Amino acid sequence: MHSTGTVPQSAPASSETRAVPVEDPHGDTGRHARRFGLPVATALVMGNIIGGGIFLLPASIAPYGTVSLVAFGVLTVGAIALALVFGRLAARDPRTGGPYVYAREAFGDFAGFLAAWAYWITTWVSNAALAVAAVGYLDVLIPVGGHAWTACLAALALQWLPALANFAGTRYVGAVQLVSTVLKFVPLLLVAVGGLFFFDPSRLGPFNASGHGAVGAVSASAALLLFSYLGVESAAVSAGEVRDARRNVGRATVIGTAGAALVYLLGTLSVFGTVAHDRLVTSTAPFSDAVNTMFGGSWGGTAVALAALVSMTGCLNGWTLLSAQTPYAAAKDGLFPAAFARRRRGVPTVGVGVTVALSSLLTAYNYLSGSGKVFEVLVLVTTFTATVPYLLATTAQIFHLVSGRGPVDRARLVRDSVITSVAAAFSIWLMAGAGYAAVYQGVLFLFVGIIVYAVLAARRHRREAATDGRV
Repeated sequence: MHSTGTVPQSAPASSETRAVPVEDPHGDTGRHARRFGLPVATALVMGNIIGGGIFLLPASIAPYGTVSLVAFGVLTVGAIALALVFGRLAARDPRTGGPYVYAREAFGDFAGFLAAWAYWITTWVSNAALAVAAVGYLDVLIPVGGHAWTACLAALALQWLPALANFAGTRYVGAVQLVSTVLKFVPLLLVAVGGLFFFDPSRLGPFNASGHGAVGAVSASAALLLFSYLGVESAAVSAGEVRDARRNVGRATVIGTAGAALVYLLGTLSVFGTVAHDRLVTSTAPFSDAVNTMFGGSWGGTAVALAALVSMTGCLNGWTLLSAQTPYAAAKDGLFPAAFARRRRGVPTVGVGVTVALSSLLTAYNYLSGSGKVFEVLVLVTTFTATVPYLLATTAQIFHLVSGRGPVDRARLVRDSVITSVAAAFSIWLMAGAGYAAVYQGVLFLFVGIIVYAVLAARRHRREAATDGRV
């Protein structure tokens, strides 16, 4: 059985009624459902972080110039701070749901719902963005990008294949995640390490090509780059499926984030130094272009494109699971429609189905509406919606630190306070860097969520009133 953990004795009390999620009585056992150990949990974090973003973002941030490498460094510090915060929160409360669980336990139902709603939006919008990025590499192997319809159909197929793996059960999700994570490191390490031997500073281009100040350029490029670090919370969101979650979630989160950061920094630097700046700005497959530059011909780029597709498919596999986990946890507490609490073979199948349907509709709309730079638009919206649960989780940790419940270790308190402050400042900075358009669209998504919450809360209140009337 999957244990969802218990609320720690030091958890803050509230006047609101908060039901601790109980075990799912349907379909949670059997040979298709399996709990994750530290290796698979780490692979889930790294696989979700290192997905489509790294394979396309060098081209997306190239217009800002090499100042974006500074943004990568700052972003890495913030991502590791977030990883440490999630590790501490998971040790306190190792239930499935991640930011939703932490926000609800600290601040109540409404904050928990906002975290769950924003994170759910993040997952299906990012799935659409990942599929768009994957089409760019598929086009290297099979010409599908020349027409909107063929590109759209390819992107939809890339989203539904991982969904089918999720419907098969957590056993298959973990296997696909582990294999794809291992395979993706081949092209990444080839470019990240091998590219340093072909590095040519003359290809780097200008330091700041954005036309704005250095601080503004760093913030703007960081907003795009955050998409590459989405997934730092993966183990925390799936904590109920991780063995010895209080210990392994934190370890998997920190190890996975640090490993991904190292690969990211070296890989982006190598692409910048091997592909000429003017060519990189218009590239749809920058890692393929880098390998072709390093070795000549097109065979290397074809191999990288194939490995990139494997990587992105694995990433979509992991994100599809995460997309259903937070709504599942919220539905168990009555804060999402009850259908999202249905689980089969360890996977919340309704959540998976609804999420992949929404991401498919968004993908089709963005392709067929003729909007340019589909990937960048989706990434910036995702950046804003991701910072909402990140900030709520971080402030939940601040709440626990300031409330001072239980014995206090002064050295640990100072260390955790510094780390949490960095993570909070980092989240706010990223929200500002997403830009007015992304914040506008993201806020509209959140406002729709408030209406949904009002309806669900009213229905729950009516049920509770009816129950009280019968007593």
